[in-house]
Amino acid sequence: MVPQVILKPGRDKPIRQHHPWIFSGAVAHVKGDAADGDVVDVVSSDGTWLARGSLNRKSQIVVRLLTWKEDEAIDEAFWRSRLERAIAGREALREASSGDTTAYRLVSAESDGLPGLIVDRYGDWLVTQFLTLGVERWQKEIVEQLGKLSYKGVYDRSDVEVRAKEGLPQTTGVLAGDEPPDLVEIRENGLRFWVDVKRGHKTGFYLDQRDNRRKVAPYLRGRDVLNGFAYTGAFAVYAMAAGAKSVANVDTSADALELARRNVDLNASQFCHSERSEESLSRKIETLRFAQGGTFPGVEFIVGDVFAELRRFRAEGRTFDAVILDPPKFAQNDQQLKRAARGYQDINRVAMNILRPEGVLATFSCSGLVSPDLFQKIIFSASLEAERNVQIVEKLGQASDHPILVTLPESEYLKGFVCRVW
Repeated sequence: MVPQVILKPGRDKPIRQHHPWIFSGAVAHVKGDAADGDVVDVVSSDGTWLARGSLNRKSQIVVRLLTWKEDEAIDEAFWRSRLERAIAGREALREASSGDTTAYRLVSAESDGLPGLIVDRYGDWLVTQFLTLGVERWQKEIVEQLGKLSYKGVYDRSDVEVRAKEGLPQTTGVLAGDEPPDLVEIRENGLRFWVDVKRGHKTGFYLDQRDNRRKVAPYLRGRDVLNGFAYTGAFAVYAMAAGAKSVANVDTSADALELARRNVDLNASQFCHSERSEESLSRKIETLRFAQGGTFPGVEFIVGDVFAELRRFRAEGRTFDAVILDPPKFAQNDQQLKRAARGYQDINRVAMNILRPEGVLATFSCSGLVSPDLFQKIIFSASLEAERNVQIVEKLGQASDHPILVTLPESEYLKGFVCRVW
């Protein structure tokens, strides 16, 4: 008999609405011999069967639900069918790219009905994250199923802090095939990037910003751009390829900016195109000079705290035609939300201070606790403090391979705006 998690009275509504998380405060008790990581049935206080999922008493999310079908067993066939469905859902992206994009997400955790599992593809390499105890238990079967794909190796990047909340240690290493090189080359929308899949943020690259980089790029043509929280320079590469006049990249990590420099180098030939022949010739001359050594003209790399650098630019009177702000997550929990909102308001206000008239602000938040509505209110408050007029000309979100599960609003974590500021 499958052990049961009995809910407290009146706490079953989210489960009936297929929200996949059960928090500790909703649980009355566990019936039967169940170890953390085991599959359990979830029943209401009156004994009605509701769903089935994996148990972990060490986590605030005590049960992560897997199925609402009582006759569906959580076995190898279950994981196989869920993986097949998730991967098939990315086929349209792969086919539409015609080889112009070789890096994308294959499995996006709860949004694909696979809580805690991330699988990203970087060319010939797969990179995984097993973020919960429940999915960790099935690692061997999951990797075997991934073996049906064509790849050189599967590398695990389960070296994230969230695993501590599950009572799990951080781990990395080869799960199948060969070990990836220090840098893997990918293509995204026809541009080329080096990715450090073994040590980079997340699984090495911000795949969720792929569509946004393409959408923002046209707004940057002919402009002096500030790329805040630049990481490895993806937005900078898109900006230069679109015909930006200059890009100043700011990040706290010297190593990330060095890789950004290499990514600019990798795409230098893409920066020569222009509708105007004299500009095209100028770009070609710049590229020739760059090939002889040094930094590509017009691209700057600044190691520093973005908050401090924005204020320094303001104090020095340095201004830009466009500012991109793509900061890390500011709010990890509800207690940090007010502080996070102040942080977003601060950087956007100072960014507006250093924007020239008719400037462009592309601003993002990846904090799931900051809703799109709240983020828009933050931009509104920043505009009042900066005494600037702001129009939202485009709303942005996470890339199509990072789907949003409608029963889990928390899965819509990335939001952004392209704003016109005068």
